[in-house]
Order: sequence, then structure tokens, then C-alpha cells
Amino acid sequence: MAIELDNNRWKLGFTVGFGQRPRERNVAARDTTGLEQEIQSAKRRFNLPENCRVLSCYEAGREGFSRKDIGTMWLHRFLLHTQIENLVVDAASMEIRRKRRRPKTDRIDLEKMLRMLIRYHAGDEKVWSVVRVPDVEAEDRRQLHRDRWAPTGERNRHINRIKGLLATQGISLSVNRDLPKELNLVRKWDGSPLPPGLTARLLQEYERLQLVEQQMKVIEQEQRLALRQPDHPSVTMARALMRLKSIHINTAWPLTMELFSWRQFQNSREIGALVGLDPVPHQSGETSRDKGMSKCGNARLRSLAVEFAWQWLIDQPDSELSHWYEKRFGKGSRRVRKIGIVALARKLLIALWRYLETGEIPKGAALKTITV
Repeated sequence: MAIELDNNRWKLGFTVGFGQRPRERNVAARDTTGLEQEIQSAKRRFNLPENCRVLSCYEAGREGFSRKDIGTMWLHRFLLHTQIENLVVDAASMEIRRKRRRPKTDRIDLEKMLRMLIRYHAGDEKVWSVVRVPDVEAEDRRQLHRDRWAPTGERNRHINRIKGLLATQGISLSVNRDLPKELNLVRKWDGSPLPPGLTARLLQEYERLQLVEQQMKVIEQEQRLALRQPDHPSVTMARALMRLKSIHINTAWPLTMELFSWRQFQNSREIGALVGLDPVPHQSGETSRDKGMSKCGNARLRSLAVEFAWQWLIDQPDSELSHWYEKRFGKGSRRVRKIGIVALARKLLIALWRYLETGEIPKGAALKTITV
């Protein structure tokens, strides 16, 4: 069974193997009762027993899973609860024909998913990428740091808007707690004060900024309270990461909850691929070059890893990884150093994974005392 999800209706496709024309049906979106009824009808249509094995799949999207992690996984869990072996697949990993402009309809997509589902269960596991769905507890623990990511962007927007409005008058001020007082004292190029309308708007932006910063403080306090639960494995991992100098709570918590606590990595390549830091080689005949990193993984974790790599160079100058970076990229141009920091970020994630799995501290890394 394949499911083509939509906000208003779901299109279902049923088949028993290659050469069988799919049985297509429509149900209202989120109508789980109608979905179960159609599954039972398909079993009777194909003369299958009531307890036969049912395989299903659907593309990652808002209803079941989102690449930006804004959706839930309720549909996948519902199908598993009803004894249906379901797969959530990455739509970008599905093969397409590039010979000509291709048609796009729900029926065509449904038939393609059914064919690829049969191939996958026949042993061709590389036919697409399967999304791993976390359990309910692991998903819930990711909400705290994601709740902080949103106000962080809002704070930056408020600060930039305040600075932009001041720049229109040729004024540059620091956005801090003294800003309301400074607005009354600052003068334009001709010695006149700021217009009252502009001053009111700046004060309103400052009030919104204060509200966002207060929300961020509350979230950070909740994170610190969560770190006081040492019996939970994920919290233990986060505290272990915080033992390393240069790793604070806003780095350790998302790395643990998004990357290390509930995923089972088999090798270092999987870590690099998850955050989009894996290399993309291009080799054809005598041509051989590197196309850079894939950038197909979690974008937030990728930016966090790069930011953390810069901080690592500052706080861990005696570590082996810092020496490697300085020796290979330290004397290069600005562009070369930026390329090198991406490589360092990938090496750091792998080193942290080994540290959590085996307890092996990165060579030369300094430790610190945890204060929660």
C-alpha cells in the first residue's frame, strides 16, 4: 500500500506485486477509520486473509514527517499500531527520469511508490532513503531546544530592525538596556532630536526584543532544570558533552537530542551524511574532482557544528584537531579557512560520537567542571 498525502484527501494505492494494476481509492485526510476500511476492502478484493502482512509507505511531509521537523509522526505510529509495516521515505531521494520534462500527478506518484516499495522489500534497499522516526519521548525532548531556535531568530530580526531604523538617520547605537535613555539624548546630523514617530517605533521594537529575550531565559532555565535529571540516558550524554571545554548547554543539548541520544550510527560516514557534511566526489574517466559537501542533512545542526568548530579553535588550542586545522588551513586565505572549518566541524562531530560511545576524550582536549 502507498499513500499520497494531501491536506484535504489521501489517495491510496494497493497492489500484490509487479504486473498487478494498482487498486486506487480516496479517503478524507486524517480519516483513520476510512483508511482501515479501505485496507480491509483491498484484502477482500485480492482474496487475502485478514491477518496477511501489509506493507505501506508514504513520502515525508507535513502529515507524517517534515524535513524541517515542523510536523508530527502520528500517521506512522498509527500504522504501526494497526500492525502495518510502514516506511516514511524522503521524497528527494526517489529516482526520476531526466530525459525530458516529466508529468506530475498523484496517480503517477502513487504507482511509482508502489513499484519502489516492492523493490525495497525485494532487497534493493538503496532504491530510496528511509526516514528514521523517533519514539514519542525522543521527539518530545527535542521540543525544548527547538523552542529556543525560534526566538533566537526573532531576537536577531528585532536587533537588525532597530539598527536599520537608526541607520536611516545616520545614527549607530548599541542595542542594550540603556537604549531607551539614549534615544532621548541622541541627535541627528543637524542637532535635532529623533522624530516622535520614529522614537515610538524604536521603543516598540525594543519592548518586543525584551519579551523575546525573557522567553529565551525561561527556556534556558528549563534546560538547566532538565539537566538535573542524571538518570535519563540522554541527559547523561548532554552532561558528558558539557565536560568538554567550549561546549555549553545550548550546544550540548541540541547535539544530544537531535543527533546522539536516539540514533544508532554504524560508522562515521552516517554522521557526516546526517548533517550534510559528507563529501560529494565527481569522477568520470580522467576527470576527478570534489564538488564540496552535500548539504542534504539537517541544516540547523550543520550551522551549529560550524559555529561550534570556530569556538573549539578558541577554547581548545592545544587539542590535536586544532593543531591539524592550524597546520593545514591556518595560514591560508579567508576562503581556505572557511573550507577548513567545515572539515573540522565534521571531524569534531565524529570525535564527539566516539567520546560518547567509548569514553575516549578527543586528544589534547581540556575538561571543565559542569555548573548547572
